[in-house]
Amino acid sequence: MKILAIEKEVEGVSWDNTDDLLAQEAQHVFQLYLSDKLREIYFTEDKNAVLILETENKTTAKKLLNALPLVKFGKIRFELMELRPYTGYERIMKFS
Repeated sequence: MKILAIEKEVEGVSWDNTDDLLAQEAQHVFQLYLSDKLREIYFTEDKNAVLILETENKTTAKKLLNALPLVKFGKIRFELMELRPYTGYERIMKFS
């Protein structure tokens, strides 16, 4: 199942002295990519991460993301949405 994960910053969080934490985050994200669970990653214009995950379900995706250092230390959180195949064509087109 494809999962869309959109990073949301936690208000009031200090980013002072987080260089080591950011390095750990990058390593962890790279390992997710190598494991084939993380399929795509982007930044929005506001520099929030957007991830496309491929997992068994939304619960598994949440567990993977909760293991990220920035999530574990309360710096960021993710909003998750299941992505399902588009079925709109069937509603507007007739197939013979």
